[in-house]
Amino acid sequence: MTKPHSPLSAAATTTTGTCPVAHGSPINTDGPRVSLNTPEFAADPHAAYSEMRRQYGSMVPMELAPDVPATLVIGYNTAVRILNDPDHFPADPRVWQQHIPADSPIKPMMEWYPNALRNTGLAHQRYRQAYTASIDGIDLHALHSTVEKVATPLINNFCETGQADLVSQYALPLVFELLNQMVGCPTEIGQRVATGMAALFDTVNAAWGMQTLSEALLELTHLRRKEPGDDVTSRLAHHPAELDDTEMLSQLISFYGAGIEPQQNLIINTLLLMLTDDRFGGEILGGSLSTRDALDEVLFNNPPIANFCMSYPRQPILIDNTWLPAHQPVLISLAGCNNDPEIRGGDRAGNRSHLAWSTGPHACPAKSVAYLVVQDAIDQLLDALPEIQLAVPQNELVWRPGPFHRAMAALPVSFPKSPPLNLM
Repeated sequence: MTKPHSPLSAAATTTTGTCPVAHGSPINTDGPRVSLNTPEFAADPHAAYSEMRRQYGSMVPMELAPDVPATLVIGYNTAVRILNDPDHFPADPRVWQQHIPADSPIKPMMEWYPNALRNTGLAHQRYRQAYTASIDGIDLHALHSTVEKVATPLINNFCETGQADLVSQYALPLVFELLNQMVGCPTEIGQRVATGMAALFDTVNAAWGMQTLSEALLELTHLRRKEPGDDVTSRLAHHPAELDDTEMLSQLISFYGAGIEPQQNLIINTLLLMLTDDRFGGEILGGSLSTRDALDEVLFNNPPIANFCMSYPRQPILIDNTWLPAHQPVLISLAGCNNDPEIRGGDRAGNRSHLAWSTGPHACPAKSVAYLVVQDAIDQLLDALPEIQLAVPQNELVWRPGPFHRAMAALPVSFPKSPPLNLM
């Protein structure tokens, strides 16, 4: 392996060959590490990112879980550099995971799996090709009507009551059912998938969540090997990469993991913005900006996955005057980087330079699908209930704690009682 070139440039050393930067990382200092898994951080992450930037610059010492140190990147340009440098920042965690507590709640979410997300090089290429092909087979034109068919009965379940929680009664069941249809998953198996995935993202009962999730997805894999259809699981199962059951399980975990929490959170975070910002209309229809504008603003300011994109340097490396140890996690704060003062400024309407979909070889391959699902889900709701509004003051809304997501516990709304929509 070649030595890092840009991180260890001539500017990083003195004329005597010694390095002016202390050979150590904030991870290794005796000072406090930042925790993202607190109600306080969840309530006001942007204030927390500002304070991190003041104290540490672009590289923040953090603790993912007890005895699990990491570095959080909150500088936009630094993040782009890392995300596009898989040689120095590979996504493979296998060395790291040997040295964390076996019962760590973070382990099931971050440990190695045979999928594109956790590999680099040829293995990543093989998994990525199969994964991308399975997603590219989704018919986006048909998906419009599918979203409507799923959304309409959900709206009918609460439209006559005049109130609803849009997390539990709309966004979650809608995304869950759409993903089940995309992967060809029967309802009973899909329910176990959703339960297991939620436990993983909340890092509560994570081991149980992974076991529940794995058993359900292996059952789905066996079903679609025998009875293939026009769905993601069948395309994966019969791809030329010839994925075995373990590899199939990992690809499907990636698909659900990238679908349930992120899309649910993006729907809710965008609805919150549209219900509380006059630019989008106090009564929705009076606003000057579109749903797509709201989506892009949320992807900048409150992306549904706020901190992710883990990598593990193969050797100590100097980035932004900070030594990163080998084989310790480096996380990208998608929310923190998007709001880096170095790149903020001006009107962002129509600006899609955010990192919410990541960038580089691990960029999200399902961006088009996610945009369509989320935008259609929001438009279906607002078309049906145009006078919808928050049912509680905004400062009473609760954000779920967790190091990875930006997610509301509930979004209670009220609206004039309306008759049921006609089913398609």
